[in-house]
Amino acid sequence: MKNVVQLLILSMAFYMGACGFEETSTIELPEQETEVVSTELDEPTYTSDQAMQDLFDNHVSDEQVLIKGEVIKTLADDNEGSRHQKFIVEIASGQTFLVSHNIDLANRIDDLREGDQVKVYGEYEWNDRGGVIHWTHHDPDGQHVDGWIEHENNFYE
Repeated sequence: MKNVVQLLILSMAFYMGACGFEETSTIELPEQETEVVSTELDEPTYTSDQAMQDLFDNHVSDEQVLIKGEVIKTLADDNEGSRHQKFIVEIASGQTFLVSHNIDLANRIDDLREGDQVKVYGEYEWNDRGGVIHWTHHDPDGQHVDGWIEHENNFYE
């Protein structure tokens, strides 16, 4: 095997010498357009309290939002169809939202209590009570933006 490697190296050296390659030779490659792709994840920014109020006032739905607030009420899980953990979050402005977290696709937040702080990234849907935030989980079909909930430095997605 050692002899084969030595033979290959000698053959390459001979070929390079015969073709006029020198130690300082450079090879020019044709210019190509390159696409710069960021490897950094785009981190969402918090949706302001005023923006959340505007969504509610204007009956807007299907908006991706990131809120931070306090859990003011935990509700019984909805076990019909896809199972959902439900709780109400209040943001600093006093506006409240129902969070509907699909626990067939993401882990349930077992230790969630009233008074806990959470960050919720999901899709806002308007209703006359303040709105619902759902899609707080990954999309197994890859067709929707993945959401998540952060509670006590743990992510539920």
